[in-house]
Amino acid sequence: MSMHRLSGCPGCAEPLEEGDRFCGVCGYALSSPPPDPDPTPTLPVTPVTPVTGPGYAAAGPAGAALVSAPAARGVPAGDTAAHPGGAGVPAPGWGSTEEHAPTLAGDVSAQPGGDGPWGSAGPGQETPYGSEPVRHDLPGGTGTPPGGTPWGPPAAGEPYAAAPQDPAAAGEPQGPAAPGDPYAAAPQGDGGKTCVACRAGHVDTDGYCEHCGHAQPRERDHLEEELCSVAAVSDRGLRHHRNEDSFAVAATALPDGSAATVAIVCDGVSSASRPDEASAAAAGAANEALLDALPRGAHPSEAMHGAILAAAAAVSALAPQTPGAQNAPACTLVGAVVSGGVLTIGWVGDSRAYWVPDDRAALPRRLTEDDSWAAQMVAAGLMGEAEAYADVRAHAITGWLGADAYDLDPHTASFRPDHPGVVVVCTDGLWNYAESATDMAQILPADAAARPLHSAQVLVGHALDGGGHDNITVAVVPFAAEPEAVREPAAEAEPEAPVRAETEPRAEA
Repeated sequence: MSMHRLSGCPGCAEPLEEGDRFCGVCGYALSSPPPDPDPTPTLPVTPVTPVTGPGYAAAGPAGAALVSAPAARGVPAGDTAAHPGGAGVPAPGWGSTEEHAPTLAGDVSAQPGGDGPWGSAGPGQETPYGSEPVRHDLPGGTGTPPGGTPWGPPAAGEPYAAAPQDPAAAGEPQGPAAPGDPYAAAPQGDGGKTCVACRAGHVDTDGYCEHCGHAQPRERDHLEEELCSVAAVSDRGLRHHRNEDSFAVAATALPDGSAATVAIVCDGVSSASRPDEASAAAAGAANEALLDALPRGAHPSEAMHGAILAAAAAVSALAPQTPGAQNAPACTLVGAVVSGGVLTIGWVGDSRAYWVPDDRAALPRRLTEDDSWAAQMVAAGLMGEAEAYADVRAHAITGWLGADAYDLDPHTASFRPDHPGVVVVCTDGLWNYAESATDMAQILPADAAARPLHSAQVLVGHALDGGGHDNITVAVVPFAAEPEAVREPAAEAEPEAPVRAETEPRAEA
């Protein structure tokens, strides 16, 4: 490997990998040498009235004072890391002893179905764009320079005489910018956004500046949302050029007046077309279906099952009308509903949900089972866990939402924890850096129940510090266990069945 290989794109600072010939964000040709900077760029200079009189030296030769052009700075940008397989250990329970095992709430079997854009001015340089003094020769200016000297024709022999009045300010038609001027202002669109790089160009509908060509930050690159009972954060990561994850969080009221909290997290399948649209459609459809079913008194498990089917229909609707034109959009989904002291989880794919008790002496637990090749091999007894997850096919998913999903099998499970804690709902962009429930509990702040947004930010930061190879999305849902006096009458009215082995999540690696 060459000692002089570029680590970042010279055009936009996008991190590069060995063998890259073009930048994946701005298209910069990495094989061509960067152009030499222009030692004498054309920059507009604020007119300065020379001081004349006895005792003052004559003005220097024209061009004696040169202004260095500031270097343009791009917007920094950012697939799934290999699974760190390991020896299997028994799956942790809800508490530190056997009697703390969870009890089933209904049927838990699977349901069928810093700078400014130009940097800071160095010694001897004029103030760069973004922080320049007020230009009085531009439209909207006062028409008078700072010294109070009116604009007028320059006196003969004065190299720094005031410039003529701006034609636009005088009501005259304004001519085109001088050819080759890289800093000429670009025309602005009505109501359009201004480029964050050059602060002059208009941002086109494709997300690029019409003036300097820089790609603009997308709204979905980093999203945060917090309600009183749930918070979520989504980030593009450091390697992907867009965020293909999506989430939805909400709260609603049940018929008895109690509150229900909803969190949905979806991960677009990168090998499919339009994965960002698929995840957004699935999260929105599942959220709407739950907010419609829960207030009408639907059981949380039934509501979650219906929500997953609604999300699948929404993603399938994005498929191209012409068969075989391109592969259909697809995504995974995991959701959580907290209502009436019951925790309901639903999922399809390899996005996960974890239970982390407030009392860290009690053991955490993973609540979902991956729809993946490795999980199938372990469940069938064909391979050991360490062997399966060391295989290159380990992360190939066997279940997803989309028009080409050959066997949609939404999974739902309900639990009734007997102590408070939080539910962490996330994509593999996070759990690749904290796979086991114990690892997740170690990086989750101790005050997660009181500060869910801060905790979600900490989890996303952990994944970014680990490399940020994938999009990262996490929702943190606090769970407050019902008092024993409230739970006992319900237990007498409807005895709960023990948890069956087939609904237990697999042993943690």
